[in-house]
Amino acid sequence: MNKAVAGMLVVLVVAAAAGGGYWYGALRNAAPPPGANAGGAGGPGASPAGGKSAAGAPGGPGGPGGQAPAVAVESTRVGTAPVPQVITAVGSLRSDESVTLRPEVAGRITDIMFKEGERVAKGATLVRLDPSISAADVQQARANLTLAQSKYDRAVDLASRNFISGQAKDEAKNNLEVAQAAFALASAKLAKTELKAPFSGLIGLRVVSVGDYVKEGADLVNLESIDPLKVDFRVPETFLRQVQVGQSVEVTLDALPGKTYDGKVFALNPLVDAAGRAIVIRAQVRNQDTSLRPGMFARVRLITREEKEAMVLPEQALVPQGSEQYVFKVVDGKVSRVKVETGQRRDGKVEIVAGLTKGDEVVTAGQLKLRDGVQVRTAAAPANKSPAAAASPEQAPAPPRAPTSGGLVSPANAEPARSAPKS
Repeated sequence: MNKAVAGMLVVLVVAAAAGGGYWYGALRNAAPPPGANAGGAGGPGASPAGGKSAAGAPGGPGGPGGQAPAVAVESTRVGTAPVPQVITAVGSLRSDESVTLRPEVAGRITDIMFKEGERVAKGATLVRLDPSISAADVQQARANLTLAQSKYDRAVDLASRNFISGQAKDEAKNNLEVAQAAFALASAKLAKTELKAPFSGLIGLRVVSVGDYVKEGADLVNLESIDPLKVDFRVPETFLRQVQVGQSVEVTLDALPGKTYDGKVFALNPLVDAAGRAIVIRAQVRNQDTSLRPGMFARVRLITREEKEAMVLPEQALVPQGSEQYVFKVVDGKVSRVKVETGQRRDGKVEIVAGLTKGDEVVTAGQLKLRDGVQVRTAAAPANKSPAAAASPEQAPAPPRAPTSGGLVSPANAEPARSAPKS
């Protein structure tokens, strides 16, 4: 029993001695050697650059002073450009004058004196009805008028010599006036057998032929005056204060891409459309080449304010957040997020109404890496970005630097090895 206890004590003593030796060695290695000055220059334990750690030394991973490296972005400055105030709408083209010819008297068509689709002059005879019955009525009315005129002349002569009473003279005068009215009526009916163009324009497609018997009011053919043309469009009633007669419009048509037609507003409907709460506006557009036709769909830009010099930025500078717009403004190499109010947008540019001033530098690319106070390294945004330009050697990104420790280094990118300092 005593031998077992003695053996256990020996094992414990050996284990304690081993543990104490290990602790003493570790403590000795951690402590600086005697006479070393951790913060002094020239001592064996001094760090490079007067005590700066390797991570904070120039050229270290943390950059100068341990700060994060500057973020590379593209920027531009707030400029000015003419930006008109416009309202966009859709509408339809209408003829300046349009009419469908209809006869006022019944009759049979004897002549059609036009070719479909041709231009006709004002007053030209287009359709003639059979005039025989109306001409006979005119002859009868003329004969009655001649008789009534002679009776009246005789009555005047007799009345001057007191051979007839004044009543007989008045009756003769009345009969003359009735005959004159009957003659005028017959002559008017005869004139109605010829349908004339009420204005100059292009004749349409007829729906009748020679020999057709037409009644009063039957459709014969349409006549359109298409130079100039009218443009009818609607804008919301909220723009009522901005719209007035004389403003300019620009009309484009899907049927004629690439062409723009200028016009002027000449009338506003005083009645607001209750169904859509919209204002009906009518403008006039020149159509000298007759390429525009009534009924075509039109896209209208109503210029409510003439062009002025406004602050503009490229649209890619905007950073939307909900219904608000922000930009990153560069001041002394750092960025700050600024809320802006925008206006019209046109040709890739956006009008800045408030939030910036002319000449401010604004980030246009790289906003995803930014936040308030971040240090940036700016470069001017190229005027035209294209895949070919992006792949050109001048704009190609620099190759990555070779690792300073660990990994493999290719001969092309390897830096010359520095000789170790001699002790």
